[in-house]
Amino acid sequence: MSDKSTPAPDAFFAIPGHRVLAMEGRDALKFAQAQFTTDVEALADGHWHWSGWLTPKGRIIALFALVRLGPELLWLVLPDADPQDVAGQLQRFVFRSKVKLQPLEGMHAAGAFAAPSAASGPVIAGGPGEGLELDLGGDGGQRTLRLSPDPAPEDPESAARWKAFDLAHGLPRLDPGQVEQWTPQQLSLERLRGYSVKKGCYPGQEIVARTHFLGKAKRGLVRLQVSGPVEAGAGVSQAGSEVGRVVCAAGPEALAVLPLDLPADPLEVSGATAKPAPLEGGLAR
Repeated sequence: MSDKSTPAPDAFFAIPGHRVLAMEGRDALKFAQAQFTTDVEALADGHWHWSGWLTPKGRIIALFALVRLGPELLWLVLPDADPQDVAGQLQRFVFRSKVKLQPLEGMHAAGAFAAPSAASGPVIAGGPGEGLELDLGGDGGQRTLRLSPDPAPEDPESAARWKAFDLAHGLPRLDPGQVEQWTPQQLSLERLRGYSVKKGCYPGQEIVARTHFLGKAKRGLVRLQVSGPVEAGAGVSQAGSEVGRVVCAAGPEALAVLPLDLPADPLEVSGATAKPAPLEGGLAR
């Protein structure tokens, strides 16, 4: 008889890879507005939304939940990217701006498949001292993300389920091999309201706006349910020809970038059958 207890369905568990980068200072909002894909200045205090940072060629360096805690304080909740690396790259553009970039090593991410106690949609609960609560639920169910000085217990099965939920709702999880490979349109980030074509300039904005206004997007994000294990970067084949690539995978769930006009013929990934499935909604903020 095992003495290992079964976690409660709504128990919090550690989410590996989720880390926080703080941006603080008089010019924090102005700096973020000039660098990131969304309208940070239009975001109210105590709210969050999805955002990203691009190369000048419009390729995604990092995706994150951008939390506005106050007029001089932002948190970037990075699901995959290393905050030290992101801070180092952003620092090159600070120049004379009054902004400090600080990875928060003592802030731990935990998740639960339960409704938040106080957060709702884009509205956060808590504060930078005691930690934050974010509503990360969608059409597939309720979820709470907690950022706290107190670490949660590890639960690999629940953490894998969390990632699969992200993918099913169209949130790409980019490992290092997929960084600087994709444009916002190729990852269909409009579904998450993850970029703007109306705000002022930011790195890659010209590419994003041109693609949007000229209607030149030829590829988009497709959810696949795969019969065998696959890895990010694997080719997606149809009738013996490669038609796209896997962006990320979690168990049977995968997200791939494929042509928008792809015929409805069978697909294959790494020798496994891949069937397109509808993306879940409700994760946009």
